[in-house]
Amino acid sequence: MKKVNTKYIREIKLEKKKFSALTAYDYSTAKVLDEAGIDIILVGDSLAMVALGYENTNSISMDEMKIFTKAVAKGVSRAMVVCDMPFMSYHCDISSAIANIGEAVKAGANAVKIEGSGEYIYSLIKRCSEFGIPVIAHIGFTPQAINAIGGHYIQGKTYNATLELLEQAKKLEEAGAFAIVLEMVPEESAKYISENLNIATISCGAGRFCDGQVLVSDDVFGKYSNFKPKFARCYGDMRKLIYDCATQYDKDVKSGNFPSDDEVFRLEEGEVRQLLNHK
Repeated sequence: MKKVNTKYIREIKLEKKKFSALTAYDYSTAKVLDEAGIDIILVGDSLAMVALGYENTNSISMDEMKIFTKAVAKGVSRAMVVCDMPFMSYHCDISSAIANIGEAVKAGANAVKIEGSGEYIYSLIKRCSEFGIPVIAHIGFTPQAINAIGGHYIQGKTYNATLELLEQAKKLEEAGAFAIVLEMVPEESAKYISENLNIATISCGAGRFCDGQVLVSDDVFGKYSNFKPKFARCYGDMRKLIYDCATQYDKDVKSGNFPSDDEVFRLEEGEVRQLLNHK
């Protein structure tokens, strides 16, 4: 079983195949996703909302991301583990950004994901490439810029806007990104961008024609109920499963039905007699 790496992702692109990506934030979930054949496991800053209960993704810190990255990396053998660099962990200056990115790699990440474009981002990705740190870029709707964007708005909705996204993508490719997430982009725009890049594209609500797809696992499993994006397909109802199990456990405990004879440890009969005869 070969480890998924940048070479594997490039080959997927060349062979016109598809690869899968899901988020994970803990050891046990990451282990299951890895065994299921998921190619990229993203320790997404979405954990701020779905795992930590923050209002938005911008609230999570680098220290917190490192903890979750370590947990996920320990559960993975085959998949590529990608750490989502959190808000303001890479914006101040190149030196500080590289230090934080290095911490993510030390925590177990095989690559990092960086949102945005512009000369600073291009320079940062180029520096990462020089240091041998694989980077996934991220354009279109960029959640960390939610305050500037003003809401969850589709990006690249016109001919000119699509060309602007393509120009950004090409500069990110030139800087050294090995793949790029296109989030909330019209399918036709994402298809055009994908066909004009040498690096792999990953759709996050960008339609069917990207090289890979990524979703938040809590949406896929039906666990997070606060908000469901239009593009997130739910494959199960973990929230109901957890609720049903918890309510049944609660009933069993309160009725005395748990634990049963098979679920307790026992003393030998001689030890029991001594206890009974003890004054």
